[in-house]
Amino acid sequence: MKKILIAVTLLALAIPSFAAAKKKNKAKTGPAWTSLFDGKEIKGFTPVGGTATYRVEDGTIVGKTAEGSKNTFLATDKEYGDFELQLEVKCDVELNSGIQIRSHVYTEDTPQASNPKRIREKGEIYGYQCEITNQEKGVSGNFWDEGRWTKWHTELSAKGKKAFVDGAWNAYRIVAKGDHIQSWVNGVKCADFHDSMDASGFIGLQVHSIKKGSGPYEVRWRNLRIRELK
Repeated sequence: MKKILIAVTLLALAIPSFAAAKKKNKAKTGPAWTSLFDGKEIKGFTPVGGTATYRVEDGTIVGKTAEGSKNTFLATDKEYGDFELQLEVKCDVELNSGIQIRSHVYTEDTPQASNPKRIREKGEIYGYQCEITNQEKGVSGNFWDEGRWTKWHTELSAKGKKAFVDGAWNAYRIVAKGDHIQSWVNGVKCADFHDSMDASGFIGLQVHSIKKGSGPYEVRWRNLRIRELK
């Protein structure tokens, strides 16, 4: 009987420890990751803004320019607020691209905030854009206010300006939590700023417009995954 009582007592003492360990492991793991692209077909996205095309090739999403088109975005059907986004991108050196976050579509013709004389047409995009461009420009990883205030949200460090590698796959990490937005390119800290204009919106993969007689150019994305931060 004495042995049974001892065993029961030890079990009772162990239960809280098991619960605490489980809670600790869960906290360490954090929110679950969700893949935005399975490498086979484009689902949960809709092209908006222009007429550039998107296709799947060798497990990647390939965006191709269209002469005469406005900026085009492959936008998630779901909106995201606080999250961590990771992906890899490879872009033709001649092409400018970007990753929209917490972004929106103009539902009617609207004067641009930074220049009211310019009218943004219904269907155009506005919001935070994490830049993708060649290293010479030194702005990859910075955030441009697309279609609205048309300005950079911050200034990159000398190291951040050189983080992007031309002609190669580049790893992007973007974290948005409350009014705090940050980015890393190939593990190098780039943008880090606070702004409260947009609390949520879609995520979009940009194919930039091109000059007449140029192109076509392409940009590729792979390994897109996201975890929402509660």
